[in-house]
Amino acid sequence: MASAPAAKRGSKTPASTAIPHGSQPFLQSVNSYFDKAAHLTDLPQGLLDQIRVCNSVYYMQFPVRIKGEIQVIEAWRAEHSHHKLPCKGGIRYAETVDQDEVQALAALMTYKCAVVDVPFGGGKGGIRINPRDYTVEELERITRRYTVELIKKNFIGPSVDVPAPDFGTGPREMAWIADTYQAFAQGEINALACVTGKPVGQGGVRGRTAATGRGLYFAVREAVNDAKLMKKLKLTTGFADKTVIVQGFGNVGYHAAKFLMEAGATVIGIIEWDGAVVNPKGIDVEALQAHRVERGSITGFAGAKTVKDGLSVLEYECDILVPAALENQIFKENAPRIKAKIVAEGANGPVTAVAEDILNKKGIVVMPDMFVNAGGVVVSYFEWLKNISHVRFGRMDKRFEEGSNTRLVNALENLTGKSLTLSERNLIARGADEEDLVNSGLEDTMISSYHSIMEVFWGNPKVKDLRTAAFVNSINKIAGSYMSLGIFP
Repeated sequence: MASAPAAKRGSKTPASTAIPHGSQPFLQSVNSYFDKAAHLTDLPQGLLDQIRVCNSVYYMQFPVRIKGEIQVIEAWRAEHSHHKLPCKGGIRYAETVDQDEVQALAALMTYKCAVVDVPFGGGKGGIRINPRDYTVEELERITRRYTVELIKKNFIGPSVDVPAPDFGTGPREMAWIADTYQAFAQGEINALACVTGKPVGQGGVRGRTAATGRGLYFAVREAVNDAKLMKKLKLTTGFADKTVIVQGFGNVGYHAAKFLMEAGATVIGIIEWDGAVVNPKGIDVEALQAHRVERGSITGFAGAKTVKDGLSVLEYECDILVPAALENQIFKENAPRIKAKIVAEGANGPVTAVAEDILNKKGIVVMPDMFVNAGGVVVSYFEWLKNISHVRFGRMDKRFEEGSNTRLVNALENLTGKSLTLSERNLIARGADEEDLVNSGLEDTMISSYHSIMEVFWGNPKVKDLRTAAFVNSINKIAGSYMSLGIFP
């Protein structure tokens, strides 16, 4: 397989699906954010145009036998930027998928990778189906056929384009993709690196499942411990007195709520597609998760009041609102009623550009998706590195580290004449395993990225919000990659 994607592979696509709530199109929102930040840079217009445009889009229709009949499936893969390779981005299964959506998500991935210093271009894929309508066998058939289509057009490969899970997909689908790719790429030693988010036993990395929610927690933790930002919002530092509402109780929402609760915040509301649960005194996130696993829904949970109109809970008073479901959830009509102090975007594009202008005027700080939910791509990067290096993180040094720490403990006991308990010795001497190293790398990335964004925010008087600061930071990094090639002055 070629080592670089083919140039300009566009195709005509059907009309976009209806925009939720009558809000502005997602791609239009993303581009308006870009344009707002681009005006604050000193970069030439031609370079800005190149950064903004989506380089390649592949629209496909392929037949799959479903319940004894042939069904034609529509799907897309967009590669927004080739300034660094491979491209990187998830694959979503949803009936709302269209070309504008995958292009918008691919663009966000480009900016997201740049802002957290992950050396990938942005990509995104989608299949227009509702996965609940298909059996596991049928989903496998669709997934494998989609992968073959990507292979035929050189839209997948460890050095070309590396998909990952997104809405409606998970480790199972990524394992099918990897297996299909390996069947075609015989002899390619790095074949497992063609996709991330795989099960650990099939080349995945420990810590990937919780990565996006954990990364969100690290991002919010930095914000609430930022004395200057908290003073601006008239809040105290730390989580102790903070109330949180989370929209979405899937992988991202559950882990975000869990980590925020464990840090001392009070989770007072959880919103899902079929309703919400609210308790001003706090919701036990783990108990709610157990209820959802047993009942298939968060509604009816004994530890909170059920609210049928889940979207209305977005408008409840709280300190931190975490929309971690889908795009366009806070829009022109409901933005004036949002009462949170901080909106931390766990999903991609949950706040429209028009809505954000309203929130900004109200003094609400919006922490942008391109930074806040970047934990997934950061740990995907670690998984990709693991696959191409062919060694588990920690394998080379875990035991050596434990030996060094044990010798240090022995020396301290000899010097002080005091002995530690076995549990204390084990805690101090323990060497870092793969998940420890992954979480440490994620934490360091989110901390450094937060401060690089805030440096732009506080340092440029023309930058009035965190999203614009993140975009300026990202655009300048991408521009640096292009200028290093000598294409632009």
